Amino acid sequence: MAAVVVHCSCPDADTAARIARALVDERLAACVQVLPGMTSTYRWNDDVQVDAELLLLAKTVPARIEALKARIAALHPYEVPELLVFEAVDGAPGYLAWLEQACAGLGSPGAATHPR
Repeated sequence: MAAVVVHCSCPDADTAARIARALVDERLAACVQVLPGMTSTYRWNDDVQVDAELLLLAKTVPARIEALKARIAALHPYEVPELLVFEAVDGAPGYLAWLEQACAGLGSPGAATHPR
């Protein structure tokens, strides 16, 4: 079983919540964490910008990466959303099995409950 984490910054809590919910509802991600309180310093149109942002960490499977990126791009207000994909080297077997089941939509809609 393989897992990836997709990293995406958002300009505000509403955008972050909307994207997170869509990714999980559509089974493009098993879980999306929204991390507030981030400050990004970056160059855009040859000017240095400093903005408050939120960070999304979406956990998914390799087969869902392209659809997940397309969905984020469709929902995101930025002209060029930050989308970085990181491969997970390893993970707890139970968590990886849950992640795969949650993204695949196996069983009934409530079947893929988070392993607590």
